[in-house]
Amino acid sequence: MREQTLSLKIQAHDPISAENLARTLHLRAASLQDDPSTTLFFGRLDTDTPERFYIGRRHVTDDHGDPLVIDWRARMSTAFYRASRAEPMGVVLRRRFGLDHGAITAYEDEHLQDRAEHDSRSQILAEEIERPRVGPMRDIVATIQPEQDEIVRAGADTTICVQGAPGTGKTAVGLHRAAWLLYAFRDKLSRSGVLVIGPNRAFLEHIGAVLPALGEVAVGHTTIEELVASVPIRGTDHTETAVLKGDARLAEVLRRAVWSGVGRPTEALVVPRGSRKWRVPAYEVAEILDELVARGVRYDAARQMLPQRLAHAVLLQMERAGDSPDDRVQDSVARSAVVKKYAAGLWPALDAKAVLWSLLSDPAVLAEHADGILTEDEQRILLWDNPPRTKGSAKWSLADAVLLDELADHISRTPSLGHVVLDEAQDLSPMQLRAVGRRCSTGAATVLGDIAQGTTPWATGSWEQSLEHLGKPGSHVEVLDRGFRVPAAVIEYAARLLPHMAPGLGVPVSVRDNPGRLDVVQADGEALTLAAADAVAQEVAEPGSVGVIVPDAIVSAVSDALQGKGIGHGILGADHGDIDHQVDVVPATVAKGLEFDRVVVVEPSAIVAAEPDERTGLRRLYVVLTRAVSALTVVHSAPLPAQLTS
Repeated sequence: MREQTLSLKIQAHDPISAENLARTLHLRAASLQDDPSTTLFFGRLDTDTPERFYIGRRHVTDDHGDPLVIDWRARMSTAFYRASRAEPMGVVLRRRFGLDHGAITAYEDEHLQDRAEHDSRSQILAEEIERPRVGPMRDIVATIQPEQDEIVRAGADTTICVQGAPGTGKTAVGLHRAAWLLYAFRDKLSRSGVLVIGPNRAFLEHIGAVLPALGEVAVGHTTIEELVASVPIRGTDHTETAVLKGDARLAEVLRRAVWSGVGRPTEALVVPRGSRKWRVPAYEVAEILDELVARGVRYDAARQMLPQRLAHAVLLQMERAGDSPDDRVQDSVARSAVVKKYAAGLWPALDAKAVLWSLLSDPAVLAEHADGILTEDEQRILLWDNPPRTKGSAKWSLADAVLLDELADHISRTPSLGHVVLDEAQDLSPMQLRAVGRRCSTGAATVLGDIAQGTTPWATGSWEQSLEHLGKPGSHVEVLDRGFRVPAAVIEYAARLLPHMAPGLGVPVSVRDNPGRLDVVQADGEALTLAAADAVAQEVAEPGSVGVIVPDAIVSAVSDALQGKGIGHGILGADHGDIDHQVDVVPATVAKGLEFDRVVVVEPSAIVAAEPDERTGLRRLYVVLTRAVSALTVVHSAPLPAQLTS
């Protein structure tokens, strides 16, 4: 199929069409690349008709175009994931294949219409989940569960929010949903685009191989920082300031600041044309301005309409005087220097950076636009301590970049994508959620997260509020609480923290037969990093990935200790991912969303203490403790947090 695609000759009537066709064929060939780590199919369905279907990652045909393998996203593949003895969906036999590096190693059958056969847990599913992993995240296409499949196949116009405990597969579900949407609605979404937004670059590197493995190579990946990066980020805010800048009330302050740029006419518009002068009185110009402001369009769009509206007022006067002007006369008047200068004086072009610089530098300007919205104390918090003299010398923070993005949208509409997958959404501020919502204002979103894992000062306590800020109020919230990745021993240990940081949130349930391994090692204070290196040395003897999650402050010290033991490793950072090693040192602030076969957590109390408050610290620790697929080792010298020992 790949060779046939590459052999096609490009024939088009013009260079642009030829270029588009060439790009389409290139992407098609790229989606058909061989994956030596897997097989063309992972399942089989025998139905109550003579038909038999093999299910795989993509549609495969023979030389005559007849199907050999059915794409897992096709409608007829739904039964592979959802059929049960209670509702067999026409399936007589479901066969699952066990795979290892592209070779079939086992198979198991379920006879869904055989009443004598009892339900049993799939050993192949369990082995696939526990199979050692090194490198990027794998797809779960062969192990999707019925409740996950329902989310994956929700309609293209449906925004869905997934509240998922650690290990429930919410990230994988979101990525597979993107792949399914591109399959089911390719014409629409290939034009409008699909974007995945993650918490940091390390996370994006971790998940980056999933969609290409499913044949989708044209999906963008970004972080919230990159999404709003209209200026270099050179400044930082105090926590109190950052929280306030992320407050949704700032949207109204910024809207007022933008539309205050529209002036009020004090003089009539006088347009000389030929031997006559045409006069539009100030009150009539004011009515035109008010009508444009009330139209609900963006500032720049209305500004560009103003010369034509003024010219139309002149045209009406010409008609009342007995002339018969046409549209060409109106266009000529609108383009005249007099009208353009008059319109620019009333409705000047705006620059988002200049508007925000004025707000944060001048107490009087901020007070004018924040009146009735922010208290005087809040206004003082927002103002710069040492205001830069010009917008060009400002050291913008990340929160400022989000405000600039909001301002830019008030001035000129942000283009919308067809679908956005937003992961770790619980950590976004209301203003950040608004920035994401603008990117899917005419499309839909898949929102993924876990309120218990919120680790920012502005982390949400309610998905309903988050969806409101996203511009998708009333969207369905689906709860995933069956843990497939995290073993019972680990999840039960981490769940001790839940009553203290997220009261009322249900405890996830591990469905794995293997309870996993949990070890707690106490070390002498001075030998903490050496004890951590010794623990890692024991783990590397087995196949699979090892994550060493440590307080950010001791990343270098732990890396040096591993180096001293001769243990090769990578270091993950917020701005890059390096996931090709068996062992990775992971700062605690970067661990969210990652997974490793075995995890060594170093000094939990320091991880908690590094956060602004205990609740946020416990949430960070909860994230860290739930990254393990098979085994967790906790190494500490300071006393463990009391919540873990109770």
